[in-house]
Amino acid sequence: MADEKKDTKAKKAAKKPAAKPAAKKESAPKKEPKAKKTPAKKAEKKAAEKPAAKKESKKSAAKKEPNAKKAPVKKTAKKPAAPPVVKAKARYVRIAPRKARLIADQVRGMDIESARALLQFSPRGAAQPIHKLINSAAANAENNHDLIGDEMRVASITVDEGPTLRRFRPRAMGRATPINKRTSHIAVALTPVED
Repeated sequence: MADEKKDTKAKKAAKKPAAKPAAKKESAPKKEPKAKKTPAKKAEKKAAEKPAAKKESKKSAAKKEPNAKKAPVKKTAKKPAAPPVVKAKARYVRIAPRKARLIADQVRGMDIESARALLQFSPRGAAQPIHKLINSAAANAENNHDLIGDEMRVASITVDEGPTLRRFRPRAMGRATPINKRTSHIAVALTPVED
């Protein structure tokens, strides 16, 4: 009897499926039903694919043309250092620009020593403010640029018109005559004298 019980247990065990196949069934992912493709989804998919294709085509075009002409690199020779330019300005000088230009034209291009001598003994009224301005520019050269002020020359001097002060003078029979008091903006540039 005991033997019969053992045989039945063995038969039952043989009939039961193995545990391993059951584990395989559990680990296998379940397949979801495919969603139907709508025209809107198809259009989105195509739009996503187009930019990628364009980028790839640009890259491939760049790779295909390795012998493309490049702009030639110009080799520039080193230019000699330009001489330093020392500037000074006098603005709203109470003298007419036309009168100041007469003196400025005499001084332009001269070295400082001869320009100072000319301005010191000039009878014109514009000589004094221009003389002061040239001395100021020479002082700028010494203090700001470590140059020798007496070894400079007047590279350029310009006289521009500033604002005009308008005044009136009473005249006979109740009339008034305009008086224009003109002003000037004077600018000087000095450079070292070339030996």
